[in-house]
Amino acid sequence: MAEAVFQQIQQLIDSNPVMLFMKGDKLFPQCGFSARVVQILGHMGVDFETANVLASAEMRQGIKDFSQWPTVPQLYVKGEFIGGCDIVTDMFQSGELESLFEEKNIAKKVA
Repeated sequence: MAEAVFQQIQQLIDSNPVMLFMKGDKLFPQCGFSARVVQILGHMGVDFETANVLASAEMRQGIKDFSQWPTVPQLYVKGEFIGGCDIVTDMFQSGELESLFEEKNIAKKVA
């Protein structure tokens, strides 16, 4: 069972340049930490996809096992695990997140 979940997670990461595993989705975050990361990504104007870990117990545990990171949300950029809410927030405030998006050629949405 874990192998199937890992394959699903890897497929989501591979097919979405900016992928956020979170509680809820970008239209309806279901925890404050997930909402904060959605807000940061939205503010930065990058296109991103989300996976709701509350949709299945296998996904909820699977993403933690996959990344060896104990909490959600979890942000991946071009296949690279970036971190959770605190790390994303710190990177945003320091300008590192914008630099990372530029370095990885993540386009901003045109208004």
